Amino acid sequence: MKSNAIRVAIIDDQQLVRHGLSFIINAQEDMEVIGEAANGREAVILANRFRPHVLLMDVQMPEFSGIDATRDILLALPDSKVVILTTFDLEEYVYNGIRAGAVGYLLKDAAPNELIDAIRAAYRGEAIFRTATAAKVISQAIHSANVILDPESSQGEMLESFTERELEVLQQMAYGLRNEEIAGKLYISESTVKTHVHRILQKFGVEDRTQAVVYAIRNRIVR
Repeated sequence: MKSNAIRVAIIDDQQLVRHGLSFIINAQEDMEVIGEAANGREAVILANRFRPHVLLMDVQMPEFSGIDATRDILLALPDSKVVILTTFDLEEYVYNGIRAGAVGYLLKDAAPNELIDAIRAAYRGEAIFRTATAAKVISQAIHSANVILDPESSQGEMLESFTERELEVLQQMAYGLRNEEIAGKLYISESTVKTHVHRILQKFGVEDRTQAVVYAIRNRIVR
């Protein structure tokens, strides 16, 4: 056992994939694989037993999908982080993964360093949606013209309280960018970014950046 390591669980119905991911992850000094599962039902049991920090979750699996498993696991273990790891870059998977509570979406052909970076980012509470489709979905969601279900609802009032700049910062947060990267992207100072991030978290009533993005989509403030 590695002391203070990021505990990672791998959920995939292909044994070869699980073993390959385990090899890459266990080679890192700051993380270790604490368990593997071949389907969603096994994943729920594994998660409740070992309480991993981060779960790499396939979507298409027999008996119980990765999306269903993600939803059940995070209801019981809200501090765990799920990164969807799939072959398919599909809008449906991105939406459903976010609504189930996943903090990231990564393709299986990602480079090993991307995978490791994604695990560390998820552990820190950052969002990782960097595939072409995921970026499109997040961007459309935040900038959709038809985001309000009921203009008189609390969600409607909440969205109206956001400035255009805060929505731009929220989009970059969804891409997983750090404050200094957002500052460079939007041509503003890092201190200004920190102020916007703080206000966004306050308005959503959440504690971290990932929760802000997930909250916005899951509660249908954005689609």
